[in-house]
Amino acid sequence: MLKRIVLPVAENKGLASRIADHFGRAPYFLIVEVDEQGQIASERPVSNSGEHSGGRGHAHDSILEFEPDYLIVPGMGPRGLKAMKSAGVEVLRTGADQVQEALEAFREGRLEILNQGCGHHRGGHD
Repeated sequence: MLKRIVLPVAENKGLASRIADHFGRAPYFLIVEVDEQGQIASERPVSNSGEHSGGRGHAHDSILEFEPDYLIVPGMGPRGLKAMKSAGVEVLRTGADQVQEALEAFREGRLEILNQGCGHHRGGHD
């Protein structure tokens, strides 16, 4: 059974993409499916359609449409984190610069669960 992982990325370069520092303002999200051994079965980028990127609504709401099992981020705001947890998505924290590094850490079980959102900017960020 495949697991779906979503990562916010700063560029559209597939697995070589840099991970975006700010979840809600990431220009793209990379959706990666992995098999039971953690091997990549598929990948596809999608544009961020959230309000911080010129669209409507919150990035976390549009991500939920892709039914992810995991979200790998450097951090995210409390509202987005709550939405993901409520939907049953496990949010994992990474310090990696690139998607490939983060996925390797995922395979090796080195990512920690994100339990607290950060409160940057006026009302926090999502």
